Parts: sequence; structure tokens; C-alpha cells
Amino acid sequence: MTNNSKITTNAGSTVPHYQDSLTVGPRGPVLLEDFFLHEKMAQFNRERIPERIVHAKGTGAFGKFVVTGDITKYSRAKIFSEIGKETKMFARFSTVGGEKGSADAERDPRGFALKFYTEDGNWDLVGNNTPVFFIKDAKKFPDFIHTQKRDPHTNCKSPTAMWDFWSLNPESLHQVLILMSDRGTPRTFRNMHGFGSHTFTLINSSDEVVYVKFHYKTAQGIENFSNEESVKMKGEDPDHAQRDLVNAIANGDFPRYNVSIQVMTYEQAKNFRWNPFDITKTWPQQEYPLIEVGYFELNQIPANYFRDVEQAAFSPSNVIDGIGFSPDKMLQGRILSYPDAQRYRIGSNYQDLPVNACPFMVNNYHRDGAMKFTDNGGASPNYFPNSFDGNYEDPVYKTKPYQLESNTVAHFERNENDDDHYTQPGILFDRVMSEQDRLNTISNIVGAMSGIEGPKRNDIIMRQLCHWFRASVPLGMGVAKGLGIDMQELQQHMPR
Repeated sequence: MTNNSKITTNAGSTVPHYQDSLTVGPRGPVLLEDFFLHEKMAQFNRERIPERIVHAKGTGAFGKFVVTGDITKYSRAKIFSEIGKETKMFARFSTVGGEKGSADAERDPRGFALKFYTEDGNWDLVGNNTPVFFIKDAKKFPDFIHTQKRDPHTNCKSPTAMWDFWSLNPESLHQVLILMSDRGTPRTFRNMHGFGSHTFTLINSSDEVVYVKFHYKTAQGIENFSNEESVKMKGEDPDHAQRDLVNAIANGDFPRYNVSIQVMTYEQAKNFRWNPFDITKTWPQQEYPLIEVGYFELNQIPANYFRDVEQAAFSPSNVIDGIGFSPDKMLQGRILSYPDAQRYRIGSNYQDLPVNACPFMVNNYHRDGAMKFTDNGGASPNYFPNSFDGNYEDPVYKTKPYQLESNTVAHFERNENDDDHYTQPGILFDRVMSEQDRLNTISNIVGAMSGIEGPKRNDIIMRQLCHWFRASVPLGMGVAKGLGIDMQELQQHMPR
């Protein structure tokens, strides 16, 4: 597309020589006064912002969320206020462990981040394509991610570090089992479910509160790569999932995901047999069935990838009236760390960027900072309260007081009285997976654990095998057989 406009500097002055530097004679040295050469090169040198520490490789699209089910008895959030209501939104899909240039087909969880532009502010629902996660306390997150990244000595990915961490943290078992199944290699972003993963709260117009989990199921159907197919795709087209989403939307084949919730009351949470705020576990759908909310459809690829996808900034701290937090320790940690990560990556004013900006009124006393390109409050006061602007705190939105389970402050051991890491993975393998799923999962585990090396290899393998056996004997037997493990030797390592 052409606009027939003259080329200018960033300051707007005309650039008559875009391709030729200012020199002393046709073969002479370049002059310092060629200021546009400096501007052009300096801009080029700064084209890349720091990539995300996790979820660096991703794609995104705009779309709409449409309400089809009435949940106003649970939440007063305006986004859910009436059947048929539409809200503009943005979604970003990603892999987790790889760098920005890594392959889309890696065996990895997939990030599934949603931003809804509501009239009460932006609501971010930042989850994955799995309902659980590897750890239950954010304090462990840097250590976990270090094992998924490059070894500080070899600068290569380390199966030894991965399995060492997992074998020492059996709370990871549920997510590791999902990762080692074919669900760890979804065929496309269009062919996988998404989850808010954490437990949140919903608040209705009477200030009544319930706990909630969010689910979004693909209308395109689940499709996964086998391990062999994913390895082949990594070499053939590392960007296959990015390309698939762009092409689908360009062809009018708009991806759709059906949104539903699970609801748990305070009393049910008190009596639930597991900690309901533990992100390593699910709520059984037989006991807490899915309730229809609506669907979202992705129908617009951003005109510029960097502007909207690379600079998109999500945080679970972005909630709106009618939606709140829970005591989920991982969620509480992300409330702090996600905005901090975005301020480091794209600056303190990242929420002024178009993809992150609330399209409705924003009014506060935040001022200044690098790249403040709104009116920065103009001539109005930058403090509150003041005698001039008439701003006020709206009492309608005041939060309801709530009781904590305990007033004791301590570093509670995260697994104390909550160390059943095996029942749910066992149910997943023995009852949910098909026979072919079980065979593929065992094969994938054997392939992944075969990469463990070094002097602690046998210790790590035996420790992890004990976890597999405690979850499911057929699973443990299959992995042990695949790894050629002597069963008598294994029995010596089994806990008494």
C-alpha cells in the first residue's frame, strides 16, 4: 500500500537522502553531521525489546466475547450483564520455555492469555492450555523456569535438570503427566482447550462471593501431534502455529472457544478433600459441573505484529468489579511479578500502548516516566485529594470485607497436610486416557527421561520412577520397562 507521502525524521523534518550517507566526495569518509544516519542506525539498534523470560514465542489476534449464558447470580461484572452482550478482546498464545525464535511444535505447555476491553476496565485472564501447573508456590517459580531454560555451563537444554527438579518436587507430577502425553504437543493453537488455571472469585450485586475456575474449550476439536510428528514439524516449519492462525483468520475460518465456569461455595471449599486453591489439582467436573457463560471468536490479525503481539502485556492483577482473587499462592505471586516483568520489558507506561490501553476512561495521578505519550494529566493536579479537579473515590466499588482462615503469620510448608500428589495423575492415566494415549504417554516419557545424564542419572531416574509407580502401577511398569530398569534395583529405592 502506498501513501505518496514524503519521508521524514522522527521529528518530522524531510529526509531527501534515505539511502546515501553524507560523505566527503563519492569515496570519502562519512560526516558526523549526517544526523539521519545516526537516527536510522540508533533506531535499528533498539528494534528489539527484551523478550519475555517465559512465553517468549507467541502469536495473537483480536476478537469478540459474546455472552450466551446468564451468570449474573454469581457476578455483577458488566461483561456478563446480559445475554448477547459483545466485548472486544485480544488473545495471545505461546509456548513457555523456548526463546522467541524457537519452534511452535515443542513439547511444552501453551500460554493462553486473554484481555477483555470492558467498560469497567481491562480484565486479563492469563492461563495455559492445561488446568494445572508444575508448582503451587510462586517462590519456586524462578528455580523451575531455570530448569526449563539453558544450562549455565553448556548453554543447552538439560533433560537432567528438568527431571532432577520434577523428581524432587512430586507436586509437579500431574502437570508432567499431561506434558508427556500428546496433549504436550497440540497441533495448532486453534485445536486446544484453555484454562484460567487459578481459582478466582466472583462477586454478585448482593456482595455474595463464590470461588470460580474458568474453562474455554475449542470449537474446532482437540488435535495433537504424536511425538514423531512434532519433531518432524519443528524442522519443517518452526512457525507452523503462527502461520496456521494467520491463514485461518485471513480465510474467514475464525477460531471459536466456548467459555464456561466451575463454581464452588465457601462452605464447599472448607470441606473439599484437597486444597481448592492448589493449582496442581483440578476440581472434578462430576462434582462441580461446567456452567455455560459464552464464547469468544478471534477474527482479526494485528496489522503489525510488534505493536500488538510483542508489546501485549497481561497480568492477573487486572481484574474488574465482580471478579476477584483467591488465596491461591501461585496467583498471589503472579499478581506481583507480572506487572513488574512488563515494566522491565516495555517500560513503566506500558499500559498506554494501544493493545494494552483501556478504551474507556482512565483517570488517576500516575505521572511521568519514560515514553509517556498520553497527555500525562495535562495541567491538572498530580496529587489527591485536591481542591481543583473534583475527582472522588466511588463507594459503589468498595470491596466487601472477608475473613481469613487464620491470623497466624508464618512460612507454612506448602505440602504440609496437602501432599497427595498422586491420586489425580493416577485418575488421569488409568481412567481418562485411552489405551493409545497411555501407550503414547509412556513412549514420550521414556524418550524424555532417556536424556538424563551425568553422575546422578540413576538417582534421578529411580526417584522419578517411584513417583510414576505411586500414581499408577501400569504407568510405572511401562516406563521402567522402556528404560530397561531392573525391578529388584527399583524396589530398593521405593519408599517404605
